[in-house]
Amino acid sequence: MADALVSLWNRELTRAIDTIAPERPLSSSGAQPSPWFTEELAALKRKKRGLERVWRSKWNESDRTWLQLFLKVYAAAIDAAKNAFFATNIASAKNRLAELFRVVRGLLNPTTQDGISDSSAARCEAFARFFTDKVALIRSGFDAILTAVSRDVTRTPSCPILMDSFQLIELEDADKVLGEARATTCILDPCPSWLVREARGGLAEWVKVVVNASLRDSIVPASFKLAVIKPLLKKPSLDPTQLDNYRPISNLPFLGKVVEWVVAAQLQAFLADADILDPAQSGFRPGHGTETALVALVDDLHQELDKGSVSLLVLLDLSAAFDTVDHGILLGRLAGLGIGGTVLQWLRSFLEGQSQMVSLGDTCSAPQPLSCGVPQGSILSPMLFNIYMKPLGEIIRSFRVRCHLYADDVQLCHSFPPVTKEAVQVLNRCLAAVSDWMRANKLN
Repeated sequence: MADALVSLWNRELTRAIDTIAPERPLSSSGAQPSPWFTEELAALKRKKRGLERVWRSKWNESDRTWLQLFLKVYAAAIDAAKNAFFATNIASAKNRLAELFRVVRGLLNPTTQDGISDSSAARCEAFARFFTDKVALIRSGFDAILTAVSRDVTRTPSCPILMDSFQLIELEDADKVLGEARATTCILDPCPSWLVREARGGLAEWVKVVVNASLRDSIVPASFKLAVIKPLLKKPSLDPTQLDNYRPISNLPFLGKVVEWVVAAQLQAFLADADILDPAQSGFRPGHGTETALVALVDDLHQELDKGSVSLLVLLDLSAAFDTVDHGILLGRLAGLGIGGTVLQWLRSFLEGQSQMVSLGDTCSAPQPLSCGVPQGSILSPMLFNIYMKPLGEIIRSFRVRCHLYADDVQLCHSFPPVTKEAVQVLNRCLAAVSDWMRANKLN
């Protein structure tokens, strides 16, 4: 039912777009002006060109002097316009870190390039195989060392079912979701996502039907589980011909993200009401962002310093953590939190049958099936990853070592009196237990 509705959605939106705005060739209008280039600057630029023409027509020294003076005025006006534009953007993004990082990136790397000059089908397939084989290689290393002890580490205690069904949405809910969802268009979308948002008055009923069909039938349509990967060069200075110098940037269909948004909101409410997530886990939780994580860590260190204690801080950063999540372990962990019924069935459908393809220019690779991991670029994946990581905090604290977790970044902090000789051994035993847990849970 849900798959048929999504196919109908894609077909009808494509037909409507082709009818109202058929594709036609357009001539290039040249480079777009910079966003800080104001009408005042345009007027100054016209005056500058006029002074240039006067000087070139007469080659008079006084005209040359006037031109040089005006060039300084024009350059100062450009600097002032840039400063005002970026200062306004930074001020407006004061409490929105993602927007602030985007502005700063634009200042530091104004001409971001993916570094890829070859967008052939062969290059696409090479990227697709590389990204898939990288995860498979990491997973094969785990499978070779797993033991009976590691299976005990992944065992989840049983729990009575506390959440077994989703609440279906109403028309106003669909309208709200469309209004708040980020307009991130995927090449698999039948039309730009901003247009869906603008036309939500006529499309919200469609969205409501699709979302409710997915939630009621516990099925995630297959088209929602195909991610489009765009390789991005990690640093401009790296060799663009080496595949391992790229990171995969994933994008998913907009309607699929709308369904995820509904599920994530209900799952987040359940986790908050039941107070399930680890208190030391930050990231992708309301009120638990990068600022609160840093404040908590610095405050811990300051308190211990005031006591005269010595602190050892160990920072762990996992490799491809989202890509190696074991579906069986994650589903067991969800069940252990009291999630069952159609909710657990829907989440199983969400995880199984995932695939990805690489897109370069107008060329795409064949879809590559994924047997593990939570999809990058997904709204739901960060929340599922937090649940997957929940037992780690308990293991660390069992050694009387404090921890802070932010997504796949783990910080261990052990404080002790200066005269203590066993602190390093305690931390080493804790790290050994963390390493065992990581391997057992297919994390590297």
